[in-house]
Amino acid sequence: MTGWSCLVTGAGGFLGQRIVHLLVQEKELQEVRALDKVFRPETTEKFSKLQTKSKVTVLEGDILDAQCLKRACQGISVVIHTAAVIDVSGVTPSQTILDVNLKGTQLLLKTCVQASVPTFIYTSSVDVAGPNSYKEIVKNGHEEEHHESVWSDPYPYSKRLAEKAVLAASGSTLKNGGTLYTCSLRPMYIYGEGSSFISALVTRALKNEGILEVTGKFSIANPVYVGNVAWAHILASRALQDPKRAPKVQGQFYYISDETPHQSYDDLNYTLSKEWGFCRDSSWSLPLSLLYWLAFLFEAVSFLLRPIFKYQPPINRHLVTLTNSVFTFSYEKAQRDLDYVPLFSWEEAKQKTGEWIGSLVELHKEALKRKTP
Repeated sequence: MTGWSCLVTGAGGFLGQRIVHLLVQEKELQEVRALDKVFRPETTEKFSKLQTKSKVTVLEGDILDAQCLKRACQGISVVIHTAAVIDVSGVTPSQTILDVNLKGTQLLLKTCVQASVPTFIYTSSVDVAGPNSYKEIVKNGHEEEHHESVWSDPYPYSKRLAEKAVLAASGSTLKNGGTLYTCSLRPMYIYGEGSSFISALVTRALKNEGILEVTGKFSIANPVYVGNVAWAHILASRALQDPKRAPKVQGQFYYISDETPHQSYDDLNYTLSKEWGFCRDSSWSLPLSLLYWLAFLFEAVSFLLRPIFKYQPPINRHLVTLTNSVFTFSYEKAQRDLDYVPLFSWEEAKQKTGEWIGSLVELHKEALKRKTP
């Protein structure tokens, strides 16, 4: 791995930033190219302050821009592709999700072949495996079992097809005669500092006397800390660049979890935020079967109104299923093939995330003070 370089797409995002911060500590790494459509000024500033021998180059550009990708991939050894539109609520237009998640990945793969980039790591999602029904129970599932999402919703559909394209491309001949090696990582629900899902949840709770809304009380999931997902990407890049290990890893996918206790999404949210006075919603909630059929009715109304009015359903069947299923996976294969062991313990992850939530609470208090005459 002498004098290698890495391109990280989606580098300004929740996970992408963490990958960049870990990457610059890698031996022999000469340059990290951080690509995203737009970078927040504070993100660019953080990258510029990284104390490292590796050069960090920030590139703003579109994953659907062929010329941008050509420039970004020139002379690159490894691509870590995290860029994606994540939307399970139906707010983002379906075509936008399909374009970025599927077409963007296909275009990047094609560019890697033309630019002779030998290593490609794809950030997939557990959502490509399901769950397909809230009645389906998967505990400590693994890669040898067949689990595949059948949802036509744009996010799981686009991620599933993109992952298939990535894994099918492994073994392709590069322009310089070399071989492209790819693999895919399927993290569980990712939490941690900077999570847009947790930030939105906290913001809504602060406007509701600290009561956390019900998001998935019937679920049993194994969430994974963002720092551990980033670490898995680093280990995958090492494995695919190792001539002895690459043949075993190439073309494979890996579930990524950690030692975070298996629990419901509501339990996780409460555990991370209770120190700051947040509490559970104790009001009555619909049985899961009724909630599912209510989601179906909302979808039906949206479909019928589509010719004359764009109605955004508050919930949909995929979201209800995703957040209320028993669906957990083991990271044993990643441990075996990638030498993956979580970098952060549950206690460390809980503390770091909790402190960040506390900073959100303080910002909210300061905003209220400014509004008070």
